[in-house]
Amino acid sequence: MRLLFSRAAAITVLIFESTALLSQPPEPRQGIAVEMIPSAPHAAEMRAADEANAVVVAITVGGRVFVGITPTEPTSLSSLNAKRVFVKADRRVPLETMLTVLDALRGKSVVLLTAPPEGAAKVRNAPAYGTEIAVAR
Repeated sequence: MRLLFSRAAAITVLIFESTALLSQPPEPRQGIAVEMIPSAPHAAEMRAADEANAVVVAITVGGRVFVGITPTEPTSLSSLNAKRVFVKADRRVPLETMLTVLDALRGKSVVLLTAPPEGAAKVRNAPAYGTEIAVAR
């Protein structure tokens, strides 16, 4: 009987640990740091932005544009093969720069990443938040 209890306890621990691993946020990816645009009340969790294959375009306060951590020209963004692109821009980026990037992403699904909403839990590896926007062709 003791052996069965030990197996049951081991299975319970294994299930608990597996569930805990599934619910943990992904480890942060290497990226470009920006001071995120404040969140809109309708911003939603965008866990897909943290996936390894997600295409993230970052725009720094100085107007430099990166795909992942690779510097790029805004006009070359139109050649990206991704159907969905996550854009994180520093809140101080000039509107002209932002519009140039969005213009280059015409025809793609674009998610504008934002800071977490005020009511969001403050955790170390918080998920990304954002709003999907339409960029007409």
